[in-house]
Amino acid sequence: MPTATITQAGLFAALLAGLAGPVAQAEGQPDAVAPTARTADTWRAASRLGYAPTPESAQAAAASPRAWALRQLDAAYAASKRPPTLPAELAGINAPLNDIARSFQAEREARRTMREKTAKPGMAPTAAGTGDEKFSREMAQDAAAWRLMSCSDPALENPLLARMTEFWFNHLNVFVGKGPVRPFVGHYVVNVIRANALGRFEDLLLASARHPAMLFYLDQAQSNSRGLNENYARELMELHTLGVNSGYTQKDVRELARILTGWTVNLKDGEGFRFAERLHDKEGKVLLGRTFGNQSVAEGEEAIRYLARRPETARRIATRLASFFVADKPPAALVDKLAATFTDTQGDIRVVMRALIESPEFWAKGNQLFKTPLDFACSALTAAGGVKDRRDIGQTLGFLAQAGQPMHGWQTPDGYKTDANTWLAPEALTRRADYAMGLGQRMAEPDYLNTFFSVATRERIAREPAQMRTGLMLASPDFMRK
Repeated sequence: MPTATITQAGLFAALLAGLAGPVAQAEGQPDAVAPTARTADTWRAASRLGYAPTPESAQAAAASPRAWALRQLDAAYAASKRPPTLPAELAGINAPLNDIARSFQAEREARRTMREKTAKPGMAPTAAGTGDEKFSREMAQDAAAWRLMSCSDPALENPLLARMTEFWFNHLNVFVGKGPVRPFVGHYVVNVIRANALGRFEDLLLASARHPAMLFYLDQAQSNSRGLNENYARELMELHTLGVNSGYTQKDVRELARILTGWTVNLKDGEGFRFAERLHDKEGKVLLGRTFGNQSVAEGEEAIRYLARRPETARRIATRLASFFVADKPPAALVDKLAATFTDTQGDIRVVMRALIESPEFWAKGNQLFKTPLDFACSALTAAGGVKDRRDIGQTLGFLAQAGQPMHGWQTPDGYKTDANTWLAPEALTRRADYAMGLGQRMAEPDYLNTFFSVATRERIAREPAQMRTGLMLASPDFMRK
């Protein structure tokens, strides 16, 4: 068997052993933890409030990781208020929404014309996927490329803002495989999720509700007073705000759906969002005991803000943030604190995140997190200095698809799971190691990472040939955790 194959086989065994019992290992074997508490804090801050430390961020955070983390929060908020730094070849995803709507409508009309032509007697049918969906396909591809570039290059995007964009996109998930969503997903990421990632939750929620990506995904665009569709109303309450066990009823779902009738998309006239008054249910409604009258589009806006400010929503968002940034099963005291902060500030996400970063629970070494496939890919690309070319993008998107987390590819509105039980499996670790070895062949050895690795990991890697060390560093148990 070739040396490389033997090394990777040994690596897989080491990964399984190193990841089998993280808490016990960290507390029982000093060599398995970072050399100093401050270094461990630097790794935690850079890997959770971003994806991985860089030489520059590691040096900047070394003196006081906690102070550095709070500075990152302020920097991320400021960055969210500025337009994104988009490479010229990806700028189309941030075109004006109505321009995207018009281009998509033109594409749909071109497809319809082609179908009509090929349906005539004597005409050969057009093969599927031969360019008739080029606009939508390219927009979706560019959106995925931007996500990988922005999560791995601090010069392109603030790392914490990229992390918050990931969190909120997952919470307000849309599926790119649903045809009408495809051309809009990049605009949704940039102008709904990124722009509101550290603002008020109700503004984020309302921006999502008015965007064609969400309107098409959950069928709100086709809901009206003559034909009610409850999909979006149900998920708005079950997933986006209150939570499934919060006490609302099917009647509440129906009432909310009635409140939102007329919220639609008008592609024909190039409108990404339109409130169609003639399609709105003008009768009175009662949602969670509160009466809503006929107030046109403002009726729906009021209902969404009402749901966003409910105490059940505060607890749901607090739990999800704590699970994402602190531990799969977060301490109850932390959830209580974040929920109270959410309520007191009417959902000011930046203030809630400050409370999270300042909490002792965020820094407690017993609160472990395992990287999802997207975490892992973004952190590996960060160590590589960011995306270098289309090959990096293609390889990474392929890995994510094989690993079970394709970009923008979760079909149901609940978003991807983020816990270790979902992602820590032998076959999944093998795929990560393969990706790490492939990427490692094209990048310089990230020596700075050794500062954060245990003595056991450093000694294990040092025994291998130089050309394999980079891949082994990225595939090590230490690098899999954040």
